[in-house]
Amino acid sequence: MPSKTIALKKEIMDILQNVKDPEIKPISIVELGMVEDIEITENTIHVKLLPTFTGCPALDLIKENIKNEVKDALSSLDNKFHVDVKYCYHPPWTTKRISKEGRKKLKKFGIATPSPDHNPGDPWEIECPYCNSTNITMENIFGPAACRSILYCRQCRNPFEAMKPIA
Repeated sequence: MPSKTIALKKEIMDILQNVKDPEIKPISIVELGMVEDIEITENTIHVKLLPTFTGCPALDLIKENIKNEVKDALSSLDNKFHVDVKYCYHPPWTTKRISKEGRKKLKKFGIATPSPDHNPGDPWEIECPYCNSTNITMENIFGPAACRSILYCRQCRNPFEAMKPIA
């Protein structure tokens, strides 16, 4: 791959850091691990995105919102490029795709994430985002969004949200 293409892909990823998740504004689609691939042809930038939770009732609205934001963000590049944004479902998105920085931002926002080492079928181990305790209880498997649950920390006595492990 030519160094010019590599540099352009890096620039595109840097720009996409400014495209935020519509529900959790502090985190970008890059940090969530939604950017699957970027291909550059003669006059088109093809961006492939993975939806985070295919069971989300607001998925169509979220997909359209992010698609438009990606196109708007990449319009800052040289006008010779057309931007094509597509969603793909393979490989499926998992919580393992969330970057280290993304996990920190989610924690700061009060949302816990499963360990990046979590394997399907293993018990769900979550730390409280406020005090790091593992002395927690599940209050409700259904949270404010289909991808999150409500938990309660017995240590600091705070309720909090946690992303469901999707592996």
